[in-house]
Amino acid sequence: MSCKHFITTADYLLILLTGHSHKGVCIKRAINGDYFYQKNSSSKEHFGLINRILLLSRVKMVNYEVTVSTGNLVGATTLNNVFIKLVGTDGESKRKWLMGLKGASSFTIGAVSSFTVSCPGSIGKLVLIELDKQCLPLFPEDSWFPTKVEVKSPEGDTYNFPIYRWITDSEVYRFREGTALTVFEDNHHLGRYSRQKELDQREKDYRWHVYVEGIPHCIKAENPLSLPCEVRFSFTKTTEFLYTASTGLTELQLKGLANCKEKWTDIDAINRVFCCKRTDISDYVQEHWKEDAFFGYQYLNGVNPILIRRCSALPDNFPVTDDMVFLRGQCNLTNEMKKGNIFLCDYKRLDGVKANTINGKKQYLMAPLVLLHKTPDDKLMPIAIQLKQTPSDDNPIFFPTDSEYDWLMAKIFVRSADFSEHQLNVHLLRTHLLAEVFAVSLLRNVPMVHPLYKLLIPHTRYTLQINHLARLVLISETGVFTKFAASGGEGMMTILKRSLSSMTYGSLCIPDDIAERGVEAVPNFYYRDDGLKLWDIIQRFVQGVLSFYYKNDAEVQKDSELQKWISDIFEHGFLSQACTGIPQSFTTVAELVKFVTMVIFTCSGQHSAVNSGQYDYGGWMPNTPISLQLPPPTTKGETSEATMLQTFPDVNTTVQGMSTMWLLSKQSSDFVPLGQYLEDHFSEKIPSKLIKDFQGELEVLSSVINVRNKRLEVPYTYMDPKKLENSVAI
Repeated sequence: MSCKHFITTADYLLILLTGHSHKGVCIKRAINGDYFYQKNSSSKEHFGLINRILLLSRVKMVNYEVTVSTGNLVGATTLNNVFIKLVGTDGESKRKWLMGLKGASSFTIGAVSSFTVSCPGSIGKLVLIELDKQCLPLFPEDSWFPTKVEVKSPEGDTYNFPIYRWITDSEVYRFREGTALTVFEDNHHLGRYSRQKELDQREKDYRWHVYVEGIPHCIKAENPLSLPCEVRFSFTKTTEFLYTASTGLTELQLKGLANCKEKWTDIDAINRVFCCKRTDISDYVQEHWKEDAFFGYQYLNGVNPILIRRCSALPDNFPVTDDMVFLRGQCNLTNEMKKGNIFLCDYKRLDGVKANTINGKKQYLMAPLVLLHKTPDDKLMPIAIQLKQTPSDDNPIFFPTDSEYDWLMAKIFVRSADFSEHQLNVHLLRTHLLAEVFAVSLLRNVPMVHPLYKLLIPHTRYTLQINHLARLVLISETGVFTKFAASGGEGMMTILKRSLSSMTYGSLCIPDDIAERGVEAVPNFYYRDDGLKLWDIIQRFVQGVLSFYYKNDAEVQKDSELQKWISDIFEHGFLSQACTGIPQSFTTVAELVKFVTMVIFTCSGQHSAVNSGQYDYGGWMPNTPISLQLPPPTTKGETSEATMLQTFPDVNTTVQGMSTMWLLSKQSSDFVPLGQYLEDHFSEKIPSKLIKDFQGELEVLSSVINVRNKRLEVPYTYMDPKKLENSVAI
């Protein structure tokens, strides 16, 4: 007895494609164009096979539209074969070779290419994708920089996969869907697996290294090329950085200055250094550097605005009396201190530091105390300077009433001390080294899918390489700072260790720092005014983003990746010193918001404030000598212009310092201003809106600063959001 079953043309073709002989199966065409088969008693095996084929043939294939974007960076193109696999909650696609109509140009620089990935059925909500590339026979393996992958599902959903990294080998890389997930929300087993695999690899790529005991740890790297590709300079940044450095030194060598170990014999000759590399402010400094009002102004709006503090009682080692500073008796120190008009700058961290030897000559580095008075016309005027910490007969206190060069020389020694305090504590330690710790801990402990990673990764751009270069060419044994600064060499590490041991969490948070120093009411303090506004804007942004992901304090406490991030920072950045006040863990959303605000502020606004003006205020060497080669006067009335010139650093020391400050003040053309994010890490609507609101507030602050600056003789631009970078990148 036979049994007839109708099959479609597609079914018939599937049977033919199996390669079986189908013995005992008779396939006949019906009048309507369909096919049917007739089985007999000897065809049970084939009947089962055909039924399975029929079942599979009736499963409708579904298509996922995949769009791959390649970065607009030099070298981003790949000619290798690219493969993708989609992984969802209900299954996964086959590994698909992404060959489209564009052929080899599908993954060229800036290309956006679309492909179709077919599956027998829906694979559910997408969890991750797997990407890899394989080189062709006889072709070299190249590097590829994909920025993102977008996948449109047959259900109509769109999934974004942020990548923004170099793929340089043939390994398989997993990338999570763009919705941010904390570790306690990541419930899918494949998601958790890929999360852990990512962190396992990161721990290998980003390893801690002790550069010198007693200072923050850094990334372990033999040279810039041994850094992971993602954290290296772009081609543009590398080219411009090397060009700026080489042209500056070449200019000095052509002028015969770079190797000249002679002393300056004429102050006007200093104009020969970088005569074509001048700024409006450096010209202003050259004209006004001797003036007391400008000397005091620099404590507010120069490159070191964090030293000055209100003085409510004179230190015991600074025996200034009323008749020394107020000759006519119109004021007295006690009353002026009560009114908040007396301020102190104390360079005690430099006390006893062994000064460098340069060109075979001993150098001199003082640890001054400076007393300043806010006058009725709102100027901040120096009224007393003691150049060493311990009072003695050979350590006179200098006053504006002393001879011209006695007073000027006292201010020059202060400005030289300020250079060392600024460069080592304020600039290197408190921005560069801390930013590196924040970055390495983030990259080691927080996966790409975590909201903290998405929030902070733009603020780590180029930091690891610029710091590696600093260790290589500035503070190494043969580095420029080591060889040519008074505090170079042994003294440098002494100052760094002292600075770290005396650092506090509050001093890194500008609202706390301003209050603790008692400088809330000082007039014309633009660093404070702009900095507090900037902090508030950043804080509101951070509050909005983190509150979206952490609904309560308990969620902060149970986020193990977040806790590991701050634990590593406490251990490797602050060397587990509880006295710093740095949190060792987070217990509340508020604690987290404050710390992340501090991180972003430090890497952007604070770094700009203490970095961008280096050449403005140091381009005229007499205002900021990096070293001095005669001791300060021990008795008054014996100094002259000749003494000053002999005290200044030699010609080669001068030009090395000025060229370095020029290099470190020069922005790259691929500079990214604060709040401008070239990479779309966030996918959700609320964080995306918060970013736009953040950018809008920064735009308003920039406009306010520009309006204010139009009426200023010396504009303050270092906290202008349009001019400060997202990260410590120079």
